Amino acid sequence: MLPAERKRKIVELVSEADGRSVEGLADELGFSKATIRRDLRSLADDGLIERSHGGAVPTTTVGREQTYGQREVQNLEGKRAIGARAVEEIREGEVVFFDAGTTTMQVAKQAPRDGSLLAVTNAPRLAVELGEEDTEVMLTGGTLRRRTRALVGPTAESFMERMNFDLLFLGTNAIDLEEGLTTPNEDEARMKQLMVEKSERVVLVADASKIDERSFVKFADLTDVDVFVTDRELPPAVREGFEAAGTEVVGVSA
Repeated sequence: MLPAERKRKIVELVSEADGRSVEGLADELGFSKATIRRDLRSLADDGLIERSHGGAVPTTTVGREQTYGQREVQNLEGKRAIGARAVEEIREGEVVFFDAGTTTMQVAKQAPRDGSLLAVTNAPRLAVELGEEDTEVMLTGGTLRRRTRALVGPTAESFMERMNFDLLFLGTNAIDLEEGLTTPNEDEARMKQLMVEKSERVVLVADASKIDERSFVKFADLTDVDVFVTDRELPPAVREGFEAAGTEVVGVSA
């Protein structure tokens, strides 16, 4: 296992378990505790985890938002599997909005490149990915939030209010059966709300770690979502909650 892959796995394990010990990480990954400690120091310096006594904990809470770099390394295989299934929802000739995010990036990476869709996004990184070949791409404009690399603010909102989209690939920080979809930042919540309002079909793409979580600002109800693509089969009670809201649930394997 290369150092970069090992560090990515450490962030994923720490995030999934809400904290891990040095000893536990060393045993699971098959490396010495000294190597794991060095990795944890490096990851903490980069803001990807926080050190704790004898180990590490995730950096995120309900009121605190992870950076794009933190989310980019978490559950990457699951996000790729979500992306592969999500692009099956695209129909030829559609105007498709790609929300900013690391899971929607994996959708963008696997979207058609033959000019059969018009792509719109509020994420410069996704725009570059989508526009590598023949796809026409539009950016919303706006102010770049460095933490999430999303465009927000009055200019972006004005763009959204004038447009309509056939399909939306939507990301979220948290999913709760009662509260709906939530995110830590008010500006991003407003953009996501407008995305949903202006789209004919909404495909939510999020790994299962987001379920039964709540963040700061609500931007949509489960009833706003047509299809939810996630990286595993959901517990029956959770699946029933989505289906009661009229949402099709698709669980895929990494």
